[in-house]
Amino acid sequence: MKKVLILGASGQIARWAVRMLGEQTDVRQTLLIRDPKKLTGKEPANASVVIGDVLDKKLLHRVMEGQDVVYANLAGDVDIQTEHILAAMKATNVRRLIFINSLGIYDEVPGNFGEWNRQEIGAYLPPYRRSADLIEASDVDYTILRAAWLQDNEEVDYEVTTRDQPFKGTEVSRKSVADLVVDLVEHPEKLVRANVGVNKPGTEGDKPAFV
Repeated sequence: MKKVLILGASGQIARWAVRMLGEQTDVRQTLLIRDPKKLTGKEPANASVVIGDVLDKKLLHRVMEGQDVVYANLAGDVDIQTEHILAAMKATNVRRLIFINSLGIYDEVPGNFGEWNRQEIGAYLPPYRRSADLIEASDVDYTILRAAWLQDNEEVDYEVTTRDQPFKGTEVSRKSVADLVVDLVEHPEKLVRANVGVNKPGTEGDKPAFV
């Protein structure tokens, strides 16, 4: 039985991942949710819900114990949250981490889209860059996913770029990012200590089509 801890499980990408992992008979999910009002009431049978905050050190250590994979789907002060997650992983000897981040933290988005992206979200990116730096400096088996602008099409269609490649495309569906997360849960040997961009092929342009 593979045990997966999902931090920020009420997030829109995470909801897709929870649903997909709910179809796996060999997976047990622990969903950490800060706001109980965000529970859907449709959580799968293989999921248990814990109400609490990643910054609650005692709680985080308790839910981390015995997990095989940690999947973080967080926002806001992600650098501070990352420090707590890495400390808890070290204390509980959990090694596999999947962490959702953002495009643009390395100024890796080229052309007009890169300029537009900086104007739109550049001010919000420093904590995300610090988070990635902390993870890369740790000894955990991480995968950092730098997602393009997110849309809600019910499709799985994505490609990845490496840390050192220019970012491709402008958008990607939340379901696509969740599908990649689930693939990494099922095959934890993939993309170990990798930091990749995630986008939908063929969406190059000055900005996402839905904006």
